[in-house]
Amino acid sequence: MVNTKVNLCGITLDNPVIPASGTFGYGYEFAEFYDINILGTFSFKGTTKEARYGNPLPRIAECTAGMINSVGLQNPGVEAVIKEELPKLKACFHKPVMANVSGFSLEEYTEVCAALDKEPQIGWHEVNISCPNVSKGGMSFGTTEEAAAAVTRAVKAVTKKPVIIKLSPNVTDIASIAAACEEAGADGISLINTLLGMRIDLKTRKPVIANKMGGFSGRAIFPLALRMVYQVRQAVKIPIVGIGGVARARDVIEMMLAGATAVQVGAENLVNPFVCKEIIETLPTEMRKWGIEDLSEIIGGAHECQKM
Repeated sequence: MVNTKVNLCGITLDNPVIPASGTFGYGYEFAEFYDINILGTFSFKGTTKEARYGNPLPRIAECTAGMINSVGLQNPGVEAVIKEELPKLKACFHKPVMANVSGFSLEEYTEVCAALDKEPQIGWHEVNISCPNVSKGGMSFGTTEEAAAAVTRAVKAVTKKPVIIKLSPNVTDIASIAAACEEAGADGISLINTLLGMRIDLKTRKPVIANKMGGFSGRAIFPLALRMVYQVRQAVKIPIVGIGGVARARDVIEMMLAGATAVQVGAENLVNPFVCKEIIETLPTEMRKWGIEDLSEIIGGAHECQKM
């Protein structure tokens, strides 16, 4: 029998399949379709200090092999997540869950993480540093090594649980930013967040999305995400969560060979709500097809092949 278990920052997962933040709500919505306890874990909807409506409509655009979204971190705020969402989640999901945290200042990141750190069901903090740093003119925290490291240090100072920093691909050198986060104390890295893209309506000759541009995700970005996971694996020793265009069991194995310990499934959840279940069910067959008995043994395997 093949072994699909992996260890992510000290916590054992039954398998490496994780629905990505923003594509799985707070879990209980999908629990109406299947038993979500088969998942390794999942990353719940991005959470900020205060409730946010998000960006103006329309904020979704279809495109070839993917989609563009500009939802704008719509969420009820951390207090409501703790009081209302987590109790409902606890009723249907009995494993540690990943809390996705966003902020517009160092203070907001630390306040949200400190509040969530007290919740027993939270296993990891996934800190999204693609948010604009309002004190620096709106530049994303994830665009420079210094800013990324500053968020990492600030969050680590107020948490006891593992901190995974989620990186933006809209940078020149993602590996150096990952290395700066590791040096600042990050327990793991997740990548990639969405790429910046847009669509134009030929009838109106205006951008489809009210915010003009948004995050491009879906199957089309898989090769780019894979390349970045591979590069970051060469730069850090901490665990990596690979994200971007994953749609089948074979993609999970490919991401792990590039260096990922676990793999998130994002946009595909919006196309097929059963995709994570299907990946988990077909993963053992795909492993046997390629002669893999233990998934944890193939992590970073593509790098080992380069040394031979």
